Amino acid sequence: MERYGIGKSSCRIALTRLSHEHLVLSRPRKGYQVAPVTVKDVEEVFALRVQLEPMAARLAVGRVDIVRLRVLEAACRVRYAVPLHDQIDVFMDANKAFHLEIARATGNERLLRTLSGLMDEMSRLVALGFNVQGTKPEIKHDHNAMIAAFEEGDGKRAELIARRHIETFQSMTMEKVYASLSEAGASLPLLAARFAR
Repeated sequence: MERYGIGKSSCRIALTRLSHEHLVLSRPRKGYQVAPVTVKDVEEVFALRVQLEPMAARLAVGRVDIVRLRVLEAACRVRYAVPLHDQIDVFMDANKAFHLEIARATGNERLLRTLSGLMDEMSRLVALGFNVQGTKPEIKHDHNAMIAAFEEGDGKRAELIARRHIETFQSMTMEKVYASLSEAGASLPLLAARFAR
């Protein structure tokens, strides 16, 4: 409250909203605590993304702005002489804009809102996994392959590439999250071996 110059009621409203979004936990008579990131969070976000984004890619064929996608894809690859966490933030913003441009082209507002929320949740997951491990996410050539599929009007191929892209990013994120949790001394579930390299 002191730092941002807001009153008690505004602070309570903000904390209540953050609590409803599961970003903070209410601790009776103790205050609030930032909600921990769990492996279940990562799995749930990706389980939805891997279903929704391939469908969005298929539906966006013939409707998506190819020029805009190329600009957004290029922004994902820009290297800056800034700290790693800033590079990750820039990448995540550009990557989110790329994926939401595809969802927007479907004309389905609910799909767009849902994917936007999932991409916002991804920020915490990536911060835990990649920031802590000191690496930046890499997207290889998937975005360009999707753009090529859109240019060719190939909905099946766009859908397949989108699915592969999400699955690959899930594996990378899970690997980094497990490594971060392991370094912190957290106990890991048995499926951790699936992502260990």
